[in-house]
Amino acid sequence: MIQRRPAYQILVEPPARKALKKLPREVASRLIQRIESLADDPRPHGAIKLSGEDAYRTRVGDYRIVYAILDDRLLILVLDVAHRRDIYRNG
Repeated sequence: MIQRRPAYQILVEPPARKALKKLPREVASRLIQRIESLADDPRPHGAIKLSGEDAYRTRVGDYRIVYAILDDRLLILVLDVAHRRDIYRNG
């Protein structure tokens, strides 16, 4: 019998929530699908750990989702969502 790992909960921080609301519906929908998929696989193929930070990023077209994984609490914390040209500027 294969045991299924418990799914992670997802918490979207206010800056990321605000950014999603500003995007075109089609783009936001794709980003939300990816965010929801992180609950079952928080480190999907293509996700990269950001150097010098306890955060990861994943790509959805020209957009990036920056998030932290809290394994001890089974929590994904979505920190920011933005176009690739803007995502790293806030430092």
